[in-house]
Amino acid sequence: MAGETLVTVVGNLTADVELRYTNSGIPVAGFTLASTPRTFDRDRNEFVDGEPLFLRCSLWRQAGENAAQSLSKGMRVIVQGRLKQRTFDDKEGQRRTVFEIDAEEVAASLTYATATVTKTYRAGVPAQSGPAPTVRPGSDVTPAQSSPSSAPAEPHPF
Repeated sequence: MAGETLVTVVGNLTADVELRYTNSGIPVAGFTLASTPRTFDRDRNEFVDGEPLFLRCSLWRQAGENAAQSLSKGMRVIVQGRLKQRTFDDKEGQRRTVFEIDAEEVAASLTYATATVTKTYRAGVPAQSGPAPTVRPGSDVTPAQSSPSSAPAEPHPF
């Protein structure tokens, strides 16, 4: 949508991802991201942490379910989405303003970690080129372990 503020933030999860469901059954994952700048202090000859930025994030539907299953406290993640400002009155009647991210994409950062990616399939929805990959009878190899020379089970979407 025009006029939205899109941001990409890299930071660490402050707690495990919380998965909830709306009254209509739509899954939404909520998590807090802490992004702390590091600068080099020449006087002390070392890196120094700056003030952390804490952002609450929401991730909807299948992506939210995937994040809740895949991510945990302390993981370094990359979040891309729409920056939102919300104003409310707290319990003491004080007017508060918070900034949040309505996330479109969330990924584990591979700067200090490795990851194994597993494609998920929604129930009742066929993949682009047919059903989910299956293991052939008598085979001890799972689809994820197949040799690199074999063709992928599903074409890349882009």
